[in-house]
Amino acid sequence: QVQLVESGGGLVQPGGSLTLSCATSGLTFRYYAMSWYRQAPGKERELVAAITNLGDSTDYVDSVKGRFTISRDNAKNTAYLQMNSLKPEDTAVYYCRAVLSTWRYWGQGTQVTVSS
Repeated sequence: QVQLVESGGGLVQPGGSLTLSCATSGLTFRYYAMSWYRQAPGKERELVAAITNLGDSTDYVDSVKGRFTISRDNAKNTAYLQMNSLKPEDTAVYYCRAVLSTWRYWGQGTQVTVSS
């Protein structure tokens, strides 16, 4: 059974930082590209960041470039999203996703709230 479990969300003040983790099990993690999505209330889910299976290439939505960093540890079967200089508009539920060809899995999400 494949599981993706996000953690690390919470309430943070504007300008603060959080690191999200996505711990996986039940899949051969090193074969899967990983990505982070977010969904704010009343908005569609959007891709925030992605990383290849070997971690040799990353991509980001323009709104987070220079502030967020996606990474992975294939030995720990875990992906990360380091978020710095957080803004109120970053408030959303953050989801991780694992993709390998037609095999696609989602985590349950973790809430990030940026507010003073």
